[in-house]
Formats: sequence, C-alpha cells, structure tokens
Amino acid sequence: MSRTARPPSSPFRRWLPRVLAAVAVLVVLGGGLWYWQRQKAAASEGAYRTTAVERGSIRVAISSTGTLSAISTVTVGSQISGQVTEILVDYNSEVKKGDVLARIDPKTYEAQIEQGNAQIASAQASLRQAQATLANAEVDYRRKAALVERQLVARSDVDLARAALDQARAQVNSAQASIRQQTASTQTTRVNLDRTVIRSPVDGVVLTRSIEPGQTVAASLQAPELFTIAEDLSKMKIELAVDEADIGQVREGQTVTFTADAFPDRQFRGEVAQVRLSATTTSNVVTYPVVVNVDNGDGTLLPGLTVNAEIEVSKRDDVLKLSNAALRYKPSSGVPAGGFGAPQAPAANAGSQPRAGGGLTDDLSRAVAGLGLDAAQQAKFDEALAAQRQRQEARRNTNTQAGGFGPPPGMMVVGGGNAANIESQVRQRMAQRMKEDFAAFRDSLSDAQKKQWDAALSALVNAKRSTLYKLVDGKPQPVMVRIGASDGSFTEVSGGGLQEGDLVVTGERARE
Repeated sequence: MSRTARPPSSPFRRWLPRVLAAVAVLVVLGGGLWYWQRQKAAASEGAYRTTAVERGSIRVAISSTGTLSAISTVTVGSQISGQVTEILVDYNSEVKKGDVLARIDPKTYEAQIEQGNAQIASAQASLRQAQATLANAEVDYRRKAALVERQLVARSDVDLARAALDQARAQVNSAQASIRQQTASTQTTRVNLDRTVIRSPVDGVVLTRSIEPGQTVAASLQAPELFTIAEDLSKMKIELAVDEADIGQVREGQTVTFTADAFPDRQFRGEVAQVRLSATTTSNVVTYPVVVNVDNGDGTLLPGLTVNAEIEVSKRDDVLKLSNAALRYKPSSGVPAGGFGAPQAPAANAGSQPRAGGGLTDDLSRAVAGLGLDAAQQAKFDEALAAQRQRQEARRNTNTQAGGFGPPPGMMVVGGGNAANIESQVRQRMAQRMKEDFAAFRDSLSDAQKKQWDAALSALVNAKRSTLYKLVDGKPQPVMVRIGASDGSFTEVSGGGLQEGDLVVTGERARE
C-alpha cells in the first residue's frame, strides 16, 4: 500500500500565528495607552471647573427708554376772539421772532376805535364848554367880591358866585377825567387790534398748527392754542424714566448712548443734564425722570422719536475681572469656607505668592489718579503708600509666625465670632488705619480734593467683600476679595493676592 506524500508548508502558514500574536500584543498595548492617556487627561482636568482672572475694562450701564423733544417748546395762542382770516405758516415752517403767523378779522376792533375816538371828541367838547363856564364864573366871583367891599351887593350873592365857581371847576375836572377814560379805553382797543396779528415769540420751527382759515377762535376763558413752535431743534432733550433701584447711580454729566428705531444703524450720544425729584408711580413701579441733553446739529433726530438709552454710570479700565460664576460657587464639602477674617492656610510656596493687599494699593492709586495732584501732593501720597506697605508686611509676617491669618491686630472679636460683628469691626479698624496712614497726605489736599478723597476712601472701605476659591496646586484655597463694578457677566475684583491668570473655581466636575 502506497503512502500519499504531504505537500510542503507555505511561508504564510508558518508566520500566521506569529502575526496574530503580534496584532494581539499591539491591541493590548493600544488599549493600555488609550486608558493611560484618558487617566492622564482626567487628572490634568482635575475635579474642578475653573476660570482665569482677566485684566480689562468693565462698563456698567443702566437701560431705559424715553422720548425726544425740543429743549424749549412754545405754544402760541390767541388773547382775543374772532374769525381767522389768514394763515401764513404751515407745519415745519421756519420762523423768526416777530414773524406773522396768522391774522384775525380786525373789523370789530377798528369799529371800536372809531367809536372811542368819537367819544374822546365829545368829551373834549364838554371840556371846552366847562372851561368857558369856569372862566365866566371866575369873572363873576371877582366882580361881586369887589362890590361887597363897598357894600353894593349882598354877602349872599358873593357866596352864590363862589359856589358857581367851584361847580365850574368840578365840571372841568370831570370833563378831563372823561377824556382820559375814553383815551385809555381806546388804547385797550388798539392793543386788541394789534393782537389780531399773531406773531412768533421766538425763532424756531412750527411743529403743529391747530387752526384753519375761516375758523373762529374764542378766548373767553383761556387762550386757544393755535401753533406749537420748537425753539431750537439743533439742541434736543430726552426724558428717561429710570427705575428707583437704579436712580441712586445716576449723576449729572454722565455719558448716555441711545438708538432710535428710525435710524437702526446709528448710535447717538448725550449727557445727563438733570435728575428730577418728581417720582412717578405706575402699577406700583416707581420711576424718576432723567433729562438728557442731545446735540442734533445735523438735524437727523426728530421730535417725538422713542429711543432706547443706556446711561454709563461707571467705567473701570485696566482692572482685574472675573466671571460671575466664580462668585456664585459654594463648595460642597472638603473645602474650608472663607469669611471675613477667616484663617487662610498659606500655600507651600508662600514665599513666591504676590503681596496681600496689592489690590488695595491699586485701588488707592486709582482713587488719587483723578484728583489732579501736584508734585508735592504725589510725593506725600507715595510716602504714605510705602509706609502702609511696610506695616502690612510686618503684620503679615507676625500672622505667619503665629500660624495663620486671624483678625487684624488690635481688634477685639466680640459676639462669639458672629460674622456680622466681625465684619463691622474689621471695617471700622480698616477705616481708622487708612485715616492714620494717609493723614499727612490728606492735609495737603484742597477742600474739593478732600471731598473726593474721603468719598473714594469710604467707598473702598465699605466695598462689598466675597470669598473666592483660588486653585492652588490642584486644591481650592479660599481668598477674601473686594467686589467692584459688574456688567452682569464679569465683576471687578481686587485684593486677596489675586493676579491676572490665576485660576478660580467656578464649579465641581461630576465624579464618574
């Protein structure tokens, strides 16, 4: 029996197990590498969501709506009654002071003047007659007075002559008074005749016209309104209704930007001219009128336009700012809660940390930037600032040696550590220190500069404070910072040793 020969093995069959083994090893290595990279990425991300401290500008603005109008609007009326015979202007007509706007039928007053002239002439004739009677009475009295001395006439005749003389004089006075009365009445009629011509009292533009030719106006109780004239449309105003919650931030001179639906692609500017005290309550909402002056030299803006305005109440340039999410973060567990005067454990590299109070120094420098200091005043400020830094450094070293950061030296904590009591005491102590540190500098200021400095210092000491959690070596560290202006998305922060680029915790990542 013959044996069938086995065909020789191919090279592919010999290497196939080795290839499969190599592929399996590569798959295992790839999976391990993927898992290692994932773990590394998770470790690099950490357990916290963070945001970086930025340096930039914060603009705080109050939104409101209002209506454009001329700064001065004059209503032209009629002081007399009558029929309108002529109208010489129309809507949008430009007029000058004294220009004729309309005419009222003058015939009634012309007739009254003629009647008054006739009454004056009659009174003058009566005066001449009385004067003649007076002259005759004077001659008769003198003649009888001379005869009575020679006893040629009776004394009673002299008395009658004297009475007639006095009566003649009274008649003359009465006639003269009648002339003055008729003259005054005629003058009144002439004034009314002049009022039949309606003239413009100012230079301006006619906004409205309320009469038509042939219409009768009646001015019996009040002057009817005939025209409305805007005195100068190159200067206009906006009356904004600002909510009571925001009115405390509005001041004269603040910049206002606004838009109008009629010109959606343009933005206009104005300035707060007046904050009126006459509050208005509508549906339990209290608002205050704020008047804004607007330059309308190109004539683009029109009276009556509704505008959407923003009042710039604050603009802070080159400040540290932070997303508002960091202010809302509260640790769930395992993170020490911060507070006013709460201990803050120093980091391992505390020697390289920025100086505490650096934000306070920046705030003080910004506070004096707008005071217009001279060289001597600036030198006193720099000297006081340097001395304050040295005292802060000494206090910080003392606290570090004591093993923590407690309440400022010299402050007695009362109320069992009550947070409100501690905060109040800290503010009082801080205000006292600031007054002492900068007393010499303040004495060098003028009265106006002192007011600005005191206001800035009070705002700085009484600024709102909040606890943030700065990420240091992967762990959140509570820091106390001062809260400044906020635009709704970002808030100005200072103090607490924060610097640009520092990471601040905004939330915790979900654990897998």
